[in-house]
Amino acid sequence: MASGASGLDDVRRGNLAAVLRLVHREGPVPRAWITAQTGLNRSTVGGLVSDLAARGLVREAAPEATNRVGRPSPVVAADPRLVVVAVNPEVDAITTAVVGLGARVEAHERHELGHVPTPEETAALAARVVAGIPGRRVAGVGLAVPGLVSEADGVVRWAPHLGWTDAPLRDLVERATARPVAVGNDATLGALAEHLFGAGRGVDDLLYLNGGASGIGGGIIVGGAPLGGHGGFAGELGQSPAGFVDPADRTSARGVLEEEVGRDGLLAALGLPSATEPELAAALLATDRADIRDELARQRRVLAASLATAVNVLDPELIVLGGYLATLLESDPDGLRRHVEELAVPVAAGGVRLAAAGLGDDRLLVGAAEHALGAVLADPTSVEWGA
Repeated sequence: MASGASGLDDVRRGNLAAVLRLVHREGPVPRAWITAQTGLNRSTVGGLVSDLAARGLVREAAPEATNRVGRPSPVVAADPRLVVVAVNPEVDAITTAVVGLGARVEAHERHELGHVPTPEETAALAARVVAGIPGRRVAGVGLAVPGLVSEADGVVRWAPHLGWTDAPLRDLVERATARPVAVGNDATLGALAEHLFGAGRGVDDLLYLNGGASGIGGGIIVGGAPLGGHGGFAGELGQSPAGFVDPADRTSARGVLEEEVGRDGLLAALGLPSATEPELAAALLATDRADIRDELARQRRVLAASLATAVNVLDPELIVLGGYLATLLESDPDGLRRHVEELAVPVAAGGVRLAAAGLGDDRLLVGAAEHALGAVLADPTSVEWGA
């Protein structure tokens, strides 16, 4: 008897999760649409929606008036009271946001420090943000870190630009915030965010490259799921040797991608000590200086060689570029695509598309939030409003 009850509980938890994921990723949606998508009957879906509403996860609203015959279906949307805090430490700042179900981003804020943050400073800032959200249920904290992260224990094994080695970030933030914490590589989480909510929505095989203050990271989606690799460190294209069609394009001793295609050189050429992503993009795209345009062209050629190698190895449907890499694309989209097509296997190159990140500078925060929401989305019964 107990076994049967347990089985029924598992089925209900699975159905609750299925409904919540639909509302989270597609909502607001009519309840009738949820019924069609899940294959469950109307009364079952009604009961599941009521359960999720009681837990503070969804809300129902009256539908808009239509001329269609029959009673219109109520609209189900995410409840804005449940949120997570997303944190992205970089070499020049820590960016935070409050993110709700449905990838709703609020209070996106860049915290300038004047120095490279430590894990302890990152934890303390996360705690201040959590404490500053009255009247909401903060279900967790998600961190997108520019480095190699052990998903099993939330330890940042190596973040060279931050100077972190074997930093127990998850434990530090959990102690500081008293909330569940999820830590992941920033580019891997950016790939997930773009796949679910951005330029890669509906695309099951994509490569995402993130260009930020801490260099270049990569994330890969294969068959609709993130590719982690044996140790969970797959996608580190920024630390891989760059390709050079013209040897004169090489400017660094190691010749790895993130040293050849870099943000710092562009800032220096513009005479800017620092800049947000929108500020840097606006300055680069507006300049008429020949030296800066030549540098953008050089970086596009080097980037194209690395993208061509990735196309040959992964055969993605889409390559999404974020941060200053999106600006390289925007500065000459036809030229970058042409370079990739010239260097990649023709059959594979002809089927790949290039796109800028659809979530803009929210992409890493949305990915961090998705990571933090994982437990809630997998088992909504773990959430009780007011707990």
